[in-house]
Amino acid sequence: MVDARPHAFDGVAPRYDAAFTDQQLGVWLREVVWRELDCAFATGDTALDLGCGTGADARHLAERGVQVIATDASTGMLDVARHRAELAGLADRISFYRLDLRDVGAIGLPTALTDSEPLAGAYSDFGPLNCLPDRRALATTLARVIRPGGSFVAVVMGSLCPWETFWYAFHGHPRTAIRRFRSGVRSQVGDGIVRVWYPSPRRLRAEFAPVFEHVRTIGVGITLPPSNLGHLIPKAPRLFAATNALDERLRRHRPFNWLNDHYMIVFRRRGTE
Repeated sequence: MVDARPHAFDGVAPRYDAAFTDQQLGVWLREVVWRELDCAFATGDTALDLGCGTGADARHLAERGVQVIATDASTGMLDVARHRAELAGLADRISFYRLDLRDVGAIGLPTALTDSEPLAGAYSDFGPLNCLPDRRALATTLARVIRPGGSFVAVVMGSLCPWETFWYAFHGHPRTAIRRFRSGVRSQVGDGIVRVWYPSPRRLRAEFAPVFEHVRTIGVGITLPPSNLGHLIPKAPRLFAATNALDERLRRHRPFNWLNDHYMIVFRRRGTE
C-alpha cells in the first residue's frame, strides 16, 4: 500500500533544483560526491539511493550504466525525479519507490530489494540520515541487502560548522548559530517542519560498526558557505572559486574532513563473498 502522508519537502520539490542543485555551490559539492560514487559503483551494478530528492545522483549513475533504485519520503520529490529521468532518457535505468527512512526499522525495505540479488551498495546524499535520531536499525537493514564488500556512502550534516556558527552569530541569530549543538531541532522546510539531528563521524561509525567497516571520511564544503548561504557565491565568484580549490587540498585531512557543513563517510559491508 502506498503511503500518502504529505511531507514537508513536497512543497519545495518544484524549486529545489533552482535553489540548490543547479546553483554553483550545488555543482561544486556534487562534483566531490560524484567522484566517490563513481569509485563505489561500476557499469552493471545496482545501487540503492536513500533520499534521492530530485534524482540528480541517480541520473549521474544511470548515465554511467548503473541501475538505481531511488527512494524518497516525499512524493513531490519523486514526481520531479521521475519526470527528469524521463526527459533524460534514463527511465529504464532508475526505479522509484516512496520510502521514509524513519519507517525502515519497523517495515523494512521495498520487496523489490528484499526479493532481488544483493546490491553493489547504497548511498544517501545531503542529509536524509539527519532526519533519524539513530541509524542502527538502518545499518542492520542495509546489511541484509548489500553484498559483502559493498559500499555505503553517506553525506551528512555534521555537528560542527564554523562557517554557519560565526555567520549567524555575527548577524544576530544565536539560536541558528548553535542549532547543531542540539538534538531533534525543528527546522522549517517550505510550509512544513522536519526534525533534524547532527551526528558526528564518531557516532556514525559506532552506529554502523557491527555490520559496516569505516573506510574514510571526507569534508564537503569546508571553506565554502553552507548550503543555505549559497546565494553568497555569485557576489564573490573569484573568491569562492579559490576557496573551492583550497577545499580540494584540505578535505581528506583532520579536522577539515568533518569540521564543515557536510562530511562524506564511506563504509564497506563486512563479510566475505
